[in-house]
This record gives sequence, structure tokens and C-alpha cells, in this order.
Amino acid sequence: MTAQPPIQQVTVSQPSEGKRTPLNESADRTVIIDDTTLRDGEQSAGVAFTAEEKLSIASLLTEMGVPELEIGIPAMGREEQEVMRAIVEQTSGATLLAWCRMSAADLEAAKYTGVDMVDLSVPVSDQQITRKLCSSRSRVLRRIDRMVKAGRDEGFAICVGCEDASRADDDYLMQVIEAAESAGASRIRIADTLGVLDPFKTYEKIKWIKSATSLQIEMHAHDDYGLASANTLAAISAGASHINTTVNGLGERAGNAPLEELVLALEHLHNIATGIDLLKIQPISALVEQASGRPVPWQKSIVGAGVFVHEAGIHVDGLMKDRRNYQALDPMELGRQHEFVLGKHSGRQMVLSCYRDLGIDLEHWQVMPLLQQVRDYSTRYKRSPDPHQLRVLLELLELTAAPSLETNGLSEVTC
Repeated sequence: MTAQPPIQQVTVSQPSEGKRTPLNESADRTVIIDDTTLRDGEQSAGVAFTAEEKLSIASLLTEMGVPELEIGIPAMGREEQEVMRAIVEQTSGATLLAWCRMSAADLEAAKYTGVDMVDLSVPVSDQQITRKLCSSRSRVLRRIDRMVKAGRDEGFAICVGCEDASRADDDYLMQVIEAAESAGASRIRIADTLGVLDPFKTYEKIKWIKSATSLQIEMHAHDDYGLASANTLAAISAGASHINTTVNGLGERAGNAPLEELVLALEHLHNIATGIDLLKIQPISALVEQASGRPVPWQKSIVGAGVFVHEAGIHVDGLMKDRRNYQALDPMELGRQHEFVLGKHSGRQMVLSCYRDLGIDLEHWQVMPLLQQVRDYSTRYKRSPDPHQLRVLLELLELTAAPSLETNGLSEVTC
């Protein structure tokens, strides 16, 4: 099958005006973003970053203000360890983590990388304890005690990663958390490994954990049901102190909670300052898109090419009158701007504006026939007419219609 050509658009740019509304400086919540693009993001099937790409991604994430990065899996071998070590050597001002299994061999591999912290991950659901580890609840608890203490002895800060925590028995999950805290861990990671939580269950679970432990609580959400961002925000509302993200939502299966979504939601919906340079969100998205080989969908929230593009006449008219009519997020914050395109749902003003940009002032009788031609063209070819095609439409209209004909008698245009 022949690939379809990209959508062609005639755009009229409308720069945003005014400065960003400052956050409420009295907001006292602190949420730490622990981005795992270089670990869980790269675990996405078919994604493999080169050493140079990993270094570039780590550098830009740090430069934009992401405070924590999970940078890889030392147990993968010396090549991975060398890249992680290089990231550590080039990075300042951010906490760097390694993902490890709850094993002495993984801890030994992590030592070479020079990271500050390790996430010691272990299954905590009966399904995974028995059918994956071929182990038992009591043996897992003993392993947590032994390995957390061993990690502390090596000088690491310890996060205990509770794999499949969303399917774990609540009483046993609390035993895991108590064992981690008793052994000297500073953080617990609640992983919705299969993405089966909803925001209501997430809130209840994190609230319950928060009431029972002094450990930092980190939420790790997957997007299998499209709820990773919602679940992460619910966890924050319930008291989670740390969240895992990936750029563009990259990750296993349907991916993880997207960095860009959580940053903007925290800032604007929860009034929590993240310290992230918003103008670097688009560049990091583009870098990860290129390095991963995974195109960002046109309508992807925050970073998609189409999220500030408008066609419908009612919306365009409303934006032209006052951007706040249809603007919940100011594109200027991201270094972008609104774009208006001609299409099936455009109105008279958009036709006038597009032809005016071509140096053509339409006569009154031409507007509605041309609008109908634009609608017919967009429906037939699934794209907006480009400047050349707009001129063709006008020339054909002048050949086939007269002012007295108003909007009747239009012939079909083939370009």
C-alpha cells in the first residue's frame, strides 16, 4: 500500500501575548520527579539508545531541571555500566539511580557506575512471587531485609521497588513496607506494573500507605488503560513525594506516565512548582522521539504537532477575539504558538485571512463559494489546500462564476 502524503496545511500564526501567570508562591507541596526514560523508557520493545543518545538525553533532562534520573540497569553488562558511569561523571545537581533486582550481584554491578541510589526491585504480588520468582512471601521479606542492609553498607540510598504492588495483598504489602523501613530504606516505590489501577483506587492505596509509614512514597504508573497520568496525579493528591515519568510516555507496552503531562499538570492544575524549564520540553521530546524511533502522535497532549492547531470556525473566531475563550494552556510557555488551518470546519473569517496572507483581498461574493470549495477539497483529499491550490480555486471560481451567481453553480475542482 502506498504511504499517504503528510497533511498539508495553510497556517496563520497568532503569537501568544502576555507573560505566564506566576504560581502561587505560598504552595508548600514538593513533588520530586524521578524520570526513568533511560531505564523503563528504553525497555519499550524495539527501543535501543546509543551511548551518545543516552548521554544527550541525560544532559538535557538535567539541564531542564529534572532532579532525579533512573539511568539504567547495571546487570545488563559492562557496556551499560560504562554508559551509566559516563552519565554520572557528566552530571551534577541531580540524583542518579540504578535499577537493580534484589540481589548481591546487581548491587555489585551498580557499585561500578557511581550512582547515588539504587532501586532494589522485587515482586510483591502473590501471582509474581509464586509464578515468577518461584518463591514465598517469607523469603521475599528476608531478602528485603538482607539486601537493603547490604546496599546501605555499600553507601547507597535505597528505594525498595514493589513490583506489581497494585495486585498485592494489602496486609502483605504493609509487611513489605515495614521490612524496607526497618532495614534502612528511605523510599518505597509503588509500581502499578500492569497499569490496572484507576485514580480512585490509587488515591485510597497511597493515602493508606502514607498514614502507616514515614518512608518517601514514589508512584510508578503504566498506561495500559490510559490512566498513568491520572493515577500519578491521584497519588500526589494522596501524599506521594516522588513520581516516575518518561519523556513522551515511552515505556513497556503502552508506556509510562509522560514527563511533559505531569510537569504541566503539577504546575497548572495542582499549583506545585516543579523547577522544570518548560521551554525545554519540546526539545527533549524531539530528542527522545528521534533516539527511540517512536514518532510522537499528532494529537499527543502537550508536545504533539497538532495540540495548538485550530480549524473549526467557532473556535478560531473565539481565539481571535480572546485567547482565553479556548486556551487552557498557553503555547507561549512551550515556545509555541496557535496555528489556524483551512478545512471542512473553517468559517468565512479564516478564508478571508488566508487569502489576505497571499496578498489577495477577496470580494464579498467570492467568500462563500471559496469556503465551499475548501470544504469539498479537504473532504476529498484529507488535507488542507496549500497556497498554490488556493490560487487555483480562486482562478477557477472567477472562470466559472460571476458576482450575480453568489454561491450557486460551483464546479468540482481537481488539483
